[in-house]
Amino acid sequence: MKTSRRKFIVRSVLATAGLSAVTETLSKGMEPNTGSISGSAGKISDPFTISIFSKHLHWLDWEEMAKTAAGMGFDGVDLTVRPGGHVLPENVETDLPKVMEAVKKAGINIHMITTSITNAGDPLTGKILRTASSLGIRHYRTGYGYYDDSLSIRENIAIMKERLSGLAEINEKYSIIGEYQNHSGVSGAGHYFGGPLWDLGWVLDEINSEWLGAQYDIYHAMIEGGYSWPVDLKFIAPFIKSLDVKDFVWSKNQGKWSSDTVPLGEGMVDFGKYLALIKQYNISGPVSIHYEYPLGGAEHGDRTLTMKRDDVISAMRKDLATLKHHLKEAKLV
Repeated sequence: MKTSRRKFIVRSVLATAGLSAVTETLSKGMEPNTGSISGSAGKISDPFTISIFSKHLHWLDWEEMAKTAAGMGFDGVDLTVRPGGHVLPENVETDLPKVMEAVKKAGINIHMITTSITNAGDPLTGKILRTASSLGIRHYRTGYGYYDDSLSIRENIAIMKERLSGLAEINEKYSIIGEYQNHSGVSGAGHYFGGPLWDLGWVLDEINSEWLGAQYDIYHAMIEGGYSWPVDLKFIAPFIKSLDVKDFVWSKNQGKWSSDTVPLGEGMVDFGKYLALIKQYNISGPVSIHYEYPLGGAEHGDRTLTMKRDDVISAMRKDLATLKHHLKEAKLV
């Protein structure tokens, strides 16, 4: 049987992208050989630090955010440097140093930033990474990629590999590590690339750069792989550079099932098993707590609260204490 022109072109693109081995495995319906994962991109020397995702403190200015995070007992903040964030990308060169000064004055640090960076060629990308690196920030979260349903899975993977390869190169230039977060579900732009985790793992292995890795989200991993998440974790473990943490339960509303975020320890995440695996795979680095259950608008990054400030802070303290307890039980701190 002759290979169609379309298949020939696709295979040529994939071969150029270095994905021929991956796609041959997928086309045969075989399970990837996790033993082939090199893991050079996952060597982390950073100790565990716990930050609060600053999205949930958007109702505070920089100084109050820093003081409040320090007062709750966090080691630092995971700062939003993106549209609508604490620092707007176009103002990063002037504003990020000011936020760092406020955070350091409060006795904590900016251990990582969350961005919407997806394109190494965007002029703002270089400004953000250069400024962050100059301030001693070693980690940033990238923006997301999405599956284009008009293309094959193989074509989508090739596109994402090319895009993330560009980020790996500019990350190396500025000595800062980019981390792609796995996210479950579908957005208006399509299914999230990295949701299944195997796709992200394959691409990171092919790129094989110490300047590019994964930000592992146990919440999203469990939603996508209820029983198989330990297998997914083993696959992606060599590339994990940072972690974010939240908890959830499944609920049924008007005949439809959905995942509802709840305070840490009140949901389905098995922190004992999860953190035992984190220890087994020798994963460390910055940790970011996300608060996505109802908190008077703080869960959405609102600028004003609809519940008492003290109640919001109390809930945040409780989750931090819960995480510290589990880390201590797992002998990770």
